[in-house]
Order: sequence, then C-alpha cells, then structure tokens
Amino acid sequence: MGHDHSHASAANQNIRRLAVVLGLSLTTLFVELVGAAVANSLALLADAGHVFTDAAGITLALFAIRVAQRPATSSRTFGYLRLEILAAVANAVLLLLIAAFVLIEAWQRLSQPPDIAAGAMLAFAVVGLVANGISLFVLREAQATSLNMRGAYLEVMGDLAGSAAVIVAAIVIALTGWWWADVVASVVIGILILPRTLSLLRDATNVLLESTPKGVDMDHVRRHILDAPGVVDCHDLHAWTITSGMNVVSAHVVISEDAVPSRVLDALCGCLSDDFDIEHSTFQLETVDRRRLEERAHA
Repeated sequence: MGHDHSHASAANQNIRRLAVVLGLSLTTLFVELVGAAVANSLALLADAGHVFTDAAGITLALFAIRVAQRPATSSRTFGYLRLEILAAVANAVLLLLIAAFVLIEAWQRLSQPPDIAAGAMLAFAVVGLVANGISLFVLREAQATSLNMRGAYLEVMGDLAGSAAVIVAAIVIALTGWWWADVVASVVIGILILPRTLSLLRDATNVLLESTPKGVDMDHVRRHILDAPGVVDCHDLHAWTITSGMNVVSAHVVISEDAVPSRVLDALCGCLSDDFDIEHSTFQLETVDRRRLEERAHA
C-alpha cells in the first residue's frame, strides 16, 4: 500500500510539473510563430514546429499519467500503467517527424535566399530560451524516475538547444549578413532531435518487449535467490518492467523438503526489495519431485 501511495503521489507531482511546462511551451510556440513571420526565419519556424510537437507530446503524457491512475480491473490486472510507455513511443515518433520536416525545409530554402530580420529573430529566440530554461528547471528531478517525464525533459532540452542555435544564427546574420546561418541553425535543430529521440524510442521499445530492466543483472538475481535459506534450485526466472519505476520478477523456486515456505518467501521478497528495488515479485515454490515432473512435461 505504501508503494502504491508513493507512486500516486509522484504521478500527481508529475502532472503539476507537466502542466507548468505545457503552459510555457504554448507561450513559446505562439511567440516563435509570430517571430518566424516577422523575421522570415526558417530557424525560428523550425524551433516553433519542434515546440508544437513537444506541446502535443506533453499533452499526451498528461493524458497517459491521468489515465494510468485508474484502478486495475479483472480484465486489466495492471491497470493502465503501460499507457506511459505508449505515450513515450508516440512522443518519439512525433519528434522523428518534426526532424524530417525541418531538414527537408532547410534543403528547399538553399535555392531561395531569404530576407531575414536578424534583430527580430534574436529577440524572439531569447524569449524561447528563457521559457525553455524555466521548463528544464521544473523537470530536472522527475526526469530521472519516469520515461514519460524523461521524454518531456529531452524535448525541452532540444528546444533549449534550438533556441540557442537561433540566437547564434541571428547574431551571425546581424554582424555579417550571412543568411545561410539561418539554414545552418535549422539543420542543427533537426539533427539535435535525432540521437535523444532514438534513445527514448529504444528504451520504450525495450519495455514493450519486456526486456530485462536496466540495471538488473539476472545472474546476480539468480545467485541471490539460490542463496536464500531452503532454496535448492531456480528456473523460469523472468524480469520485466510494467512502467517506469515498476520492475517485476517471477520465478519457479525449488525448495528442500524441510524448508518452511513462508520463511522462504519472506527471504526472497526481502532480498529483491532491498538489493534490487523490486517490490513486485511472484514465486512458485516447488519440491524437487515437482521439478522432475515439469521437465518430463516439457520434454
């Protein structure tokens, strides 16, 4: 119960953080769209498009966290916790699409030299930089505990880098008149999106594929199980992640004839909770005779 209460409290805090960041993102989006029109800057337009994607992703993340708080049912025994991971995948796909859009637009502009108002471009980019800096500060702690929050954090970090690139481009254009700086900044924004997006997509896909959680050494887990008093053997050992911060382990544990099952379970659950921070574990206790029957059935 304590673990569930802690999870709900963290979710409520994340909702408040994301709501603040969403408000800042929508403000930045409006400012940069106006700035792109006034300054005729592709870099500002690219950054505005990135911010739009982030705002959509954060809205999706808020929806996923809210729905994930619904209680489990007989048809959905883990509730809707996996929605967080699906939202992370959707965010990654949106980011890849916006990166493609930015790079294509930058390529097309190479043959059409624009007339750029560097002063206006710089002013609007500074507003975006400040807003993104505040958003990063709001998300700095939560991003370490949730893939959903990490996705939002990475998106805002990309926005911050994008705003910085636009500021540099505006200064270069103002000082030298080299309009290509606007295109270069656009390409930088597009490229910056890719590595972090692919990393987020990989982590979320690993959760959906029920891969072994990050930081969990299955050989180490197996050794701990075998070291528990009364345990003779262990097989069918699995570990996976339901949602960020919720790892699950299941195993068939063979115990000796004189072992006390309740003590074995207490030792196993305490071991996984203390050493691996795994609160959800399922163990099927078996005797040596049962192990032989299972091997015969699977032969």
